[in-house]
Amino acid sequence: MELSKRLQAVADLVTPGLTLADVGCDHGYIPIYLTEKGICPHVIAMDVNEGPLLRAKEHILQHQPPLPIELRLSDGLKALEMMAVQSVTIAGMGGGLIIKILKDSPQIVCDLEECILQPQSELYKVRAFLIQEGFSVMEEDMVLEDGKFYPMMKVTLPGKRQNEIWNDCELQYGKLLLKKRHPVLHTYLKKEKALKEQVLAAISEKEGAHIVKRRRELQAELKLISEALAYYE
Repeated sequence: MELSKRLQAVADLVTPGLTLADVGCDHGYIPIYLTEKGICPHVIAMDVNEGPLLRAKEHILQHQPPLPIELRLSDGLKALEMMAVQSVTIAGMGGGLIIKILKDSPQIVCDLEECILQPQSELYKVRAFLIQEGFSVMEEDMVLEDGKFYPMMKVTLPGKRQNEIWNDCELQYGKLLLKKRHPVLHTYLKKEKALKEQVLAAISEKEGAHIVKRRRELQAELKLISEALAYYE
């Protein structure tokens, strides 16, 4: 099984030897890869809709001998029993939905050894939630695929490590990504800086309350970007 760059980066964050649940399994590519390569001894592939599970089943059945993958219809982690897995992947969803999935099943989450998360939006909100709830970010990565940027992270669970403090720049762009001067983040920051400066210049002579508000937002965003870019100097 050959994965896309995004899914490969998610799979690479999984700790070998752990049993895993893949939430929102879609075509079942991550479960197939992890079991086929012997990275995970058992994977539970879960989705809230039957369609993705049927597609995943079709792909799983193409492999012989049978792979140790179990399919479950589940709203988030709700169909998972306590201690059933040690790791969870939640990828390709909006940040708000990822937060909801974690909040809806606190007992399951607290028994895990790790969560691999790949939010498609609201990165600041996700990171702020994780830090506030006592999660600790162990690793971060970011890939560029087909013109889109995909940040992701591996976190350990509340109470397993000391609470951390992240500033606004770190919450927006990723403390670990900044510390290791991740090249993909650098590309993203330069692109965002150019786009926001272009928009700011376009509205600089315009008037109106909403324009003033937007200018202030852009200026604040550019300030954070400048703070982030300073890590690369």
